[in-house]
Amino acid sequence: MIDATARPWMTGDAADLFAMATAFFDREIPANRERWEAQRCVDREFWLKCGELGLLCASIPVEYGGGGGSFLHQATIQEAYARHGDRSWGNSMHSGVVADYVYEYGTEEQRQRWLPKMASGELIGALAMTEPSAGSDLKAIRTKAVRTSRGWLINGSKIFITNGGSADLVVVACSTDPSKGAKGISLIVVETQAAVGFTRGRPLEKIGQHGADTNELFFDDVLVPEENLLGEEGNGFAMMMHRLPQERLIVGVTAVTATELALSVTTDYVKHREAFGGPLIDKQHIRFELAECATLAKVARIFLNECMATHLSTGLDLPTSAMCKWWLTDVQCQVIDKCLQLHGGYGYMTEYTIARLYADARAQRIYGGTNEIQKELIARSL
Repeated sequence: MIDATARPWMTGDAADLFAMATAFFDREIPANRERWEAQRCVDREFWLKCGELGLLCASIPVEYGGGGGSFLHQATIQEAYARHGDRSWGNSMHSGVVADYVYEYGTEEQRQRWLPKMASGELIGALAMTEPSAGSDLKAIRTKAVRTSRGWLINGSKIFITNGGSADLVVVACSTDPSKGAKGISLIVVETQAAVGFTRGRPLEKIGQHGADTNELFFDDVLVPEENLLGEEGNGFAMMMHRLPQERLIVGVTAVTATELALSVTTDYVKHREAFGGPLIDKQHIRFELAECATLAKVARIFLNECMATHLSTGLDLPTSAMCKWWLTDVQCQVIDKCLQLHGGYGYMTEYTIARLYADARAQRIYGGTNEIQKELIARSL
């Protein structure tokens, strides 16, 4: 059952969606996790199953094949998935970021062309912003797109791209007028199956999130139709800034859910693990450590709920989304580190959930804009 006190935003049809999604993930994740991690990506069949159940593009209107919901429903699916401690499936990027870009900024023709197949799982989406020399500093993008009589000619590379190895649809941040700096950045959609000159690097070997599909992408004179420009030319940076608060809120949902999972599995472990003549939970130090973790998890959940309520009503502002992203992921790493320590040597074994949570958590403080950048954004608002 859902704790309505812990998640006041998850009621009505969202609660029903959570129950359905949880039941599906309960079956699918344990059966597939090891294979996903070995092959460094989720099977296309899994995406198609999710499409059939309505777990893709939940916030996209039904006329474009989506679920007809709001960010509430996207966050509900994300929480149902994250509570299993798996980080393989790139739906938060596919549905929570890329689909929203297409819906908010796309033309009617673009929406009709791409969104129904994204909702079914036939097309997998990715957002290509980060480059070898441009991470949190998006203004430093070097990938160029030049308008020609035949369309846009794209040259450059992107790195650390979620869903990069499987993506059929990549929203690429390009410099279309280097002389204008940030105002010369545009977003262009590359349909990978027909893109001559587009190549993918091998799956990147990461510390954690081994099942996540993460690749480097290369564009060598890739010709893209002119109509694949998303939104207005030169407005790409502003579009990305506008969408980042929701992306950071999604990171926060994952952070809090992972924090709560770490606390749950650790509490269960110390109740059953015996040392020095009794269960570990009987030791004062263990209880004090758990008390600290439980308090941090509780405060994190309350803050996340406040951010959710604000975003669903008026939209989350940039400074608050930065607070959400940096603080919740910092808490995630703090709590998981303490919980791993309470497992002793077993905590370092990957067969234990806490070990996977530990390895997966570290990237949370980096992607979506490093936590140092989040602090800078907060400071600028003071």
